Amino acid sequence: MKEQIRRISNKLTKTRVLARSQELRSHIPATKRMNQSVLQEMLQKYQMVYVKPCCGSLGQGVIRVEKTAGSSLRSKNSGKHAPGDSGNYRYQAGMQIHNFSDYDTAYRAIHKETRGKSYLVQKGIRLLLHKGRPFDIRVMVQRNLKGQWEATGVAGRVAHPLKVVTNGSQGGTIYPVEVLLRPYTSPEKRTALIAAMHDIGVKSARQLSTAYPGLQEIGVDLALDRHLKPWILEVNTAPDPCPFTKLKDRRMINRIVQYGKAYGRIYHLKCMKAKQGVV
Repeated sequence: MKEQIRRISNKLTKTRVLARSQELRSHIPATKRMNQSVLQEMLQKYQMVYVKPCCGSLGQGVIRVEKTAGSSLRSKNSGKHAPGDSGNYRYQAGMQIHNFSDYDTAYRAIHKETRGKSYLVQKGIRLLLHKGRPFDIRVMVQRNLKGQWEATGVAGRVAHPLKVVTNGSQGGTIYPVEVLLRPYTSPEKRTALIAAMHDIGVKSARQLSTAYPGLQEIGVDLALDRHLKPWILEVNTAPDPCPFTKLKDRRMINRIVQYGKAYGRIYHLKCMKAKQGVV
């Protein structure tokens, strides 16, 4: 039954439900199902995009693709430019970076990486950096003991030095959000920005629960661009609480566990892959 659904795996489905909200729409990067023409069109428009499996988690299978002007890159594959095509193409999957001189060759390689699975392409947001490494923000949102949506935790995730994803399971490092935002904000702006991210998280939960009233928790991954605007990268309906175990302040993880227990979720908190940031 519809009200019993607690997990939604398809990222495109979740994005479309979120986009029904006028308040959230401006925080959602352009996202489409990937095919050869869509990827090319979005690269022409945005220069950098992320290609993700429609169903997947833990940052597995995520590819960053860039269209670069000029010919300074050394191309792994040579070929003539397609009509209307100029520049080079580069993608990174895992720790491997591949360069191409034409789009068709690049697409064939990317398509091979997808192994026949359904993928989406999302406008790339250039993340803020911590010591040269990109980071994003995980906001945990749960139904509290009164059944109301509440933001119960917020943590910063810094990417592995050689990867494009920030997930702890991919070797990311967890920091208090305040530490990561300090170089970019005043204390007042920082407080307001964190409150705004909490608000986006709660509104995302409310919006998704209009279609899936059985939801009890979500994890919202937010990017901040260079203007400090939050963008919803992804929403996980079975969020891993592991990032919050790496924070010295235990109040967030204690509250997360308490609320989860109330609606029947028991978390396994042996979190070995994510690192704890040195503050």
